[in-house]
Amino acid sequence: MQDRNFDKFNIGDAIKVAQRIKEGDKERIQIFEGDVIAKHEKGIASTFTIRKIGANSVAVERIFPFYSPIIESISFVRRGKVRRAKLYYMRDRIGKAARVQEKVLTKEQKEQREQQKKNQANV
Repeated sequence: MQDRNFDKFNIGDAIKVAQRIKEGDKERIQIFEGDVIAKHEKGIASTFTIRKIGANSVAVERIFPFYSPIIESISFVRRGKVRRAKLYYMRDRIGKAARVQEKVLTKEQKEQREQQKKNQANV
């Protein structure tokens, strides 16, 4: 397996997936932004499910293969505050309750995280 060099993300995080769309002989990039509600890590068959609330409060879910060549990039938007591995219960929620709360870090927590990253890079 090759390393895709995408931003790291977990369940509950909001991410943007840039996907190549081919229409006839033209090709374009389409962005799909939403919350990650599930990840299936099975080697080359790894997938992740993203859920977004579209127009008229219609929810749209897409399952993306992590190693698919049609995925151009994945960019991290914000960290989610969750306590479960699968957020399937979000499908039953409507309105503001269907949002994942953002995880806000204090200045000390951010500094600790930076120190951990530096230590891991040096090892």
